[in-house]
Amino acid sequence: MFLTRSPVVAEALRAAVRAPSPHNSQPWIFELAPDTIDVVLDESRILGACDPEAREARLSCGAALLNLRLAIAAAGRISEVELTPERDRPALLARVTLGPHHRPTASERRLAAAIPRRYSNRRPFTNEPVPLRVRTAVREAAREEGARLVLLDEAGLLEATAGLIRRADHVQALDAAFQRELRAWTRRGAEDDGVPVYAGGPRSAGGLLPGRYVKEDGAPRVFEQDPVVAVLTMPNDAPMSQVRAGCAMQRVLLTATDAGLSASFYSQPIEITAVRAELRDLLGDSGHPQTVFRLGYGSPGVKTPRRPIEAVARDRIEEERP
Repeated sequence: MFLTRSPVVAEALRAAVRAPSPHNSQPWIFELAPDTIDVVLDESRILGACDPEAREARLSCGAALLNLRLAIAAAGRISEVELTPERDRPALLARVTLGPHHRPTASERRLAAAIPRRYSNRRPFTNEPVPLRVRTAVREAAREEGARLVLLDEAGLLEATAGLIRRADHVQALDAAFQRELRAWTRRGAEDDGVPVYAGGPRSAGGLLPGRYVKEDGAPRVFEQDPVVAVLTMPNDAPMSQVRAGCAMQRVLLTATDAGLSASFYSQPIEITAVRAELRDLLGDSGHPQTVFRLGYGSPGVKTPRRPIEAVARDRIEEERP
């Protein structure tokens, strides 16, 4: 495998698999050739109940792509990215080609260093306010990847969006297929995917927003009363925009991690088509919503497992073209 011949590629793949994904499903495959890494959507890992259109799976692959780019840059190489390099193969989302040597910027080094420290924190955050400089930094991180980050408290949309999140959460609570899928990806053993029970959060004893991965034991706790909730949007909603949105989401999350913030997702309103449409209407001209998450200060989150590189990487087999 080409992985064994390139320390830069090996490190890039270790970074890529640390990307977030729905239910920690890890819906990616990396196909390797000399100096190239293909990012392929693993269609066998698309979640049929919560993500039947593979929106969140493509977002996750975009996040993995951003991690690849940063790790390669931090290793002192330029990377060139081509999206959908083979039009007759839609599962092939991106091709990353390693270019010449370059000197990593301070920002590339910081964000690459944040990759292993970024994981979802499903516990309550403190009520310490997120300062203006950090709010500005995460918005700029989204813009750098062609996205927009709407901070709902600043836009006066927090309570209305919280209502949509609660409604979507209620719909999913009554959806037997969704609940079966959620249980199937909630892990109680030593699996290398899914969300372990120890990574869940407590039941909420107050606050605006519901959690998804809730621990069965332990007393309920009060969550922050004035959460910083963000919606990341794109100008359009094509599949490749979802991949780009994943890059933007990950740059935002790593920027937040570098600033000492935690994050966790509220995917419910994205996963219910009608609620996602209402959220877009609520946001007005801000674009198509791609993901929703909260930011804040709290105790460190809990690291979730990842499949070994050997399970997600393979050599690319070149097919003869007529």
